[in-house]
Amino acid sequence: MDARTRKPHDQHTDDEAHILAESMTVKRDRLLASLTLIGGVGLLIAMPFALRAGAEFFMPVTAALVIAIALVPLLEWFERRGVNSRLAAALCVVIFLVLTIFAIGSIVIPATDWVAQVPQKMDQVRTALEPVFDLYKNAERFIDRILNQMPIGDSGANAVRIETPNSMLGLLTSSAPHLLIQLFFALLVIYFFLAGWTAMRKQTIVSRGSFEGALTTARVIQQVVDATSTYLGTITVINVGLGALTSLILWQIGMDSPVMWGGIVAVLNYIPYLGPIVASLLLFVGGLMTFPDIWTALLPPAVFIGLHMVEANVLTPLIVGHRLTISPLAILVSLSFWAWVWGTTGALLAVPLLIILKTVFSAAGTPDIAGFLFEDGTLTHVGDPDEEEADERREMEPAMVDTEKPAT
Repeated sequence: MDARTRKPHDQHTDDEAHILAESMTVKRDRLLASLTLIGGVGLLIAMPFALRAGAEFFMPVTAALVIAIALVPLLEWFERRGVNSRLAAALCVVIFLVLTIFAIGSIVIPATDWVAQVPQKMDQVRTALEPVFDLYKNAERFIDRILNQMPIGDSGANAVRIETPNSMLGLLTSSAPHLLIQLFFALLVIYFFLAGWTAMRKQTIVSRGSFEGALTTARVIQQVVDATSTYLGTITVINVGLGALTSLILWQIGMDSPVMWGGIVAVLNYIPYLGPIVASLLLFVGGLMTFPDIWTALLPPAVFIGLHMVEANVLTPLIVGHRLTISPLAILVSLSFWAWVWGTTGALLAVPLLIILKTVFSAAGTPDIAGFLFEDGTLTHVGDPDEEEADERREMEPAMVDTEKPAT
């Protein structure tokens, strides 16, 4: 009799202990998830300021890693033809350096001549802008007449001192050593990244604890490389073509230094939205320094805007659109963020970094923060909530039946 009366009681005690253990496990998981979420939010808040404060280190390293990832297909092409990894990495660095020196030389050297001609061209620019100045003067006289009719008390005028900018030679002399050191450091990062790429990828995949983890790691690495190199390679070809066509048309209409303007257009077109606007303004200034009147000076930016509209609305979506789709809002947010952190270099890196992050999160999965906030799981969502609720109900049914049994 005692044994029979003890069995339900013992089973009831075991069920209560099991429920209590599960409750403690859930509370522990939610505590760890809360700490993880708090730490993640703190890291996200602090990271932009850390990146901005340490721009001299983080900016060349990040730019070098993005360039190295884009050069991985070229490295693998050399390795498939029997070239040693170190020699293949050196060849990739040399090819990149030659192209960079050619691009910089075709832009910087003519741009220095244009800057030197600014004082001589000021009279021509002033003459070309005479209609705009007249319109401004008339508007200013109209505003002054209105303001003179209004009683405005006298106030002390603050003296404003305008400092003349440094010369181009002084700017280059002061910044050249620092830029050379950063460039050398970035080239070393690119070389050692490419030289150890094959071994590093193999070690990363092999070190995973499970076959599924190794497969996921290999897929993420390959997708990041494919997406980054495809985007940068395709956009580079498009921008070079756009710059070449722009320089050809500018040469036909008599614009000075058409190769320089084509290079400026090609480089600025890497920056979405803002780059073409800056290129149009620079072409307008160049047109004022070349042509005698403002209407002819509007021809170079008009040519570029027409070509850019065709490229941005027809060519680029046709080539890149079916391979990679990015929200314009995400591009604007990334552009504003990285431009605030690292200036022009950050704006150039905004889209490649966005592609890398988007590829990693889409391949590896994203945290279920919404599920955590609404108490439907922790930071990682596992399983279907309806199935989990049904499992919990089935586990609770024996305990509920035991509590409803009358005592014997």
